[in-house]
Amino acid sequence: MYRTRSAEKTVEKLSKMFGAVLVAGPRQVGKTTMLKNITKDIAYVTLDDIVVRTSAQEQSGTFFKDNPPPVFIDEIQKAPALFEQIKLLIDRDRKKGSFFMCGSQQFKMMKGVSESLSGRIGLVTLLGYSLREMQGVDFDVPFIPTEDYFAERKKRPAEIGYDDIWNIIHRGSMPELYENPDYDWQMFYAAYLRTYIERDVRELTEIGDVVKFSKFMIAAAAMTGNLLNISSLARDVGISQPTAERWLSVLVASNIVYLLQPYSNNVTKRAVKTPKLYFLDTGLAAYLTKWSSPDVLKNGAMAGAFFETFVIAEIIKSYYNKGVLEPPIYFYRDKEMNEIDLLIESDSVIHPIEIKKHADPTKKDMASFDLLDKIANVKRGSGGVVCMYDNLITLKDRDKIIPINYL
Repeated sequence: MYRTRSAEKTVEKLSKMFGAVLVAGPRQVGKTTMLKNITKDIAYVTLDDIVVRTSAQEQSGTFFKDNPPPVFIDEIQKAPALFEQIKLLIDRDRKKGSFFMCGSQQFKMMKGVSESLSGRIGLVTLLGYSLREMQGVDFDVPFIPTEDYFAERKKRPAEIGYDDIWNIIHRGSMPELYENPDYDWQMFYAAYLRTYIERDVRELTEIGDVVKFSKFMIAAAAMTGNLLNISSLARDVGISQPTAERWLSVLVASNIVYLLQPYSNNVTKRAVKTPKLYFLDTGLAAYLTKWSSPDVLKNGAMAGAFFETFVIAEIIKSYYNKGVLEPPIYFYRDKEMNEIDLLIESDSVIHPIEIKKHADPTKKDMASFDLLDKIANVKRGSGGVVCMYDNLITLKDRDKIIPINYL
């Protein structure tokens, strides 16, 4: 049974605005399934087919005579020569929604897009299932802790229990794994990791040592929810720092990892400059760091980091699914180690968020919000603590306790 994806409306909107739409994202998050559902009335070709791919690579000029638009092209990054032909056809025919494309190798695709299709293509990044999608909630507003947001979100509630959240955090958000609870979690991610490295990574960068790259991913997963320490990553794996930086860029560009940038303006001289690292699928991070069950993870040393990682990923999904390619989110930490987990910027107003895995937040959890009042030219808006509490309530002034099911 097909599960409706929040990004569908965004894809359909973009197809009315641009000649082409491209959906990028990690392997196995449902890009092809979603686009097949949207484009069921048009032709479909996949460049995984070696015969079709050879034709696209060697005879790109005639490829679209055999596959005339409108057409859905899967794994488009395997034949970058098609981008130039798509540009020519869009410029000639001036038709919207002529080309739908997707693929998991975003870094390779984006080069072709930026060179050939700038201004002619709508872009969407798709990740795994969001909590909203898992719960069948038809709500596509990006998360922001305002009264207007909460008023709308209340109309479409989703009840999620404490144990359910930890089951989801541990199992991850891959559609196939979620839809098939009998699938073995460990076997799934072992195959996923092997396929990712062998098909995506090795095609895109010179990785001489696959074992070391796997160790690099494990070391990165152990850092989720923390400040990036590239020298530590390099040292732990036994590679040079330039190699570690190159390998990290592969994880970022393939939407395995997200680097949350620190907030800064001209007067935040004391703010740190280092980003925080988050895995975008907590199931993969749990597999890499060998947390064998939800209970072990929930009670382990990384529980807080995993809960924070999960919340950040959910908020990112709410923006990506709406077509926002660069969510306006940051964190704050200064040289005195004062920190705010998340800042969301909207209309020049900064909304502070703390993320706590416990269910009994206090005003003390929001004490760091006052830091924003001391920064010149910063207007602070409403904020709150995202946690496992049951109800949405005001804790202090305009700041609230925010149950995780309000994301």
